[in-house]
Amino acid sequence: MVSQKKAYVYAIIVVLIWSTIASAFKLSLRYVDFFQLLFFASITSTIILFIIIVAQNKIYMLSAFSKRDISRSVFLGFLNPFLYYIVLLKAYSLLSAQRAVALNYTWPIMIVVLSIPLLKQKIRLKGIIAIFISYIGALVISTEGDVLELGFTNLPGVVLALGSAFIWALFWIYNVRDKRDEVVKLFLNFVFGFIFIFITGLVTSNIVLPDIRGLVGAVYVGIFEMGITFVLWLKALKLSKTTAQVSNLIYIAPFLALFIINIIVGEKILLSTIIGLILIITGIIIQQYTTITSIRSKPV
Repeated sequence: MVSQKKAYVYAIIVVLIWSTIASAFKLSLRYVDFFQLLFFASITSTIILFIIIVAQNKIYMLSAFSKRDISRSVFLGFLNPFLYYIVLLKAYSLLSAQRAVALNYTWPIMIVVLSIPLLKQKIRLKGIIAIFISYIGALVISTEGDVLELGFTNLPGVVLALGSAFIWALFWIYNVRDKRDEVVKLFLNFVFGFIFIFITGLVTSNIVLPDIRGLVGAVYVGIFEMGITFVLWLKALKLSKTTAQVSNLIYIAPFLALFIINIIVGEKILLSTIIGLILIITGIIIQQYTTITSIRSKPV
């Protein structure tokens, strides 16, 4: 099989897996609270990432990191997995899965917005229009179509879902400037992120063994949301002739996620969610062709 075909295979596998994550979040949260889900998922992902770097003979790279590298990993680990998933999973506990996944998908536009002050990038008129379109989509989803009356349903959940997109975008910008090996630095980020999670659990007394169904869900999330899929995605990007050839497949994920949410979780997918998501994706696509920012990471 030629490299490009392999790239598509890896990318499609990842997109299919990512499409199940919103449902996995929502189903798991029926049996375990959001912090316990994060705690056991992060343990799983840290173990998985360690196994991967050992299998790839990259364990030696850890000893080569400077104090500055370690400090960077502490900061990135605080952003993700600690802060990002606390905010995201709390949003999922408050919102329907369809609204949470759609609002979280504004992260590519958040990257553009944050790139202006943090990376000193200039934004064109088309970029401004793209941002406007995407956030109109977010507004449609947040109000369930009641845009004129601004009839927000569960405003705290909406703020958290959009906040998770902001945190992921912030993490992405700082992470992409870190030129260390992607898998090794991700493992180190998760090590420090888990330390933050563990300390928080001790302080809040939230570390308890969950229902077996919640535990299975946490392990699934740890393997497929936080762990192995990231490595497969990097493999797809590496094999592809151009990043765009596989990264554009990512736009399929949220629509597949809505279909799976409807089937597995049992949510009736609202027309406002579909319209809002189409607007968000439209804005992202417009922005993709008006900025030098390359979106290479995950959507959820």
